[in-house]
Amino acid sequence: MLTEVKSVDVEERLDLAPLDEALDAYEGDPGAVIPALQKAQALYGYLPAEVLRRISQRLGVPLSEVYGVATFYAQFYLTRRGRHTVRCCDGTACHVRGAPKIISALERELGIQAGETTPDYRVTLEIVYCLGSCGLSPVAVIDDHVVGRLVPEKAVALIRELE
Repeated sequence: MLTEVKSVDVEERLDLAPLDEALDAYEGDPGAVIPALQKAQALYGYLPAEVLRRISQRLGVPLSEVYGVATFYAQFYLTRRGRHTVRCCDGTACHVRGAPKIISALERELGIQAGETTPDYRVTLEIVYCLGSCGLSPVAVIDDHVVGRLVPEKAVALIRELE
């Protein structure tokens, strides 16, 4: 069972100095929104509102445009993510070989729904629709490590081993 964690306003403590240093190379370049967002996400793990505002200011691009780019591309995250990321494939091969049962077991174990992050920011659980490893189905990627031929019990055991 997960322990309850008090909500913390991360933005109040956000150090924008590293972002400002990274943005020096792009300042005033409205064509640099994507690389600026990529640098920012590499620094903070996601794109908090204050970071989007700073990118807008430094590049001279309307905030609505920066936000539009950040929400258009799946590579960008506007909410804080877990220290570990679990991506469960639910493509055709994985689906017919039991992916829905694995996903349900992980949701129960973590106390969240797919697409969410545990309250302690330990794990983010995602569903993807092809990992290109159909021969290993059902498959998941846990922190960039491909794990195949999963069953619910094995998936839960792997999650329990995460710090």
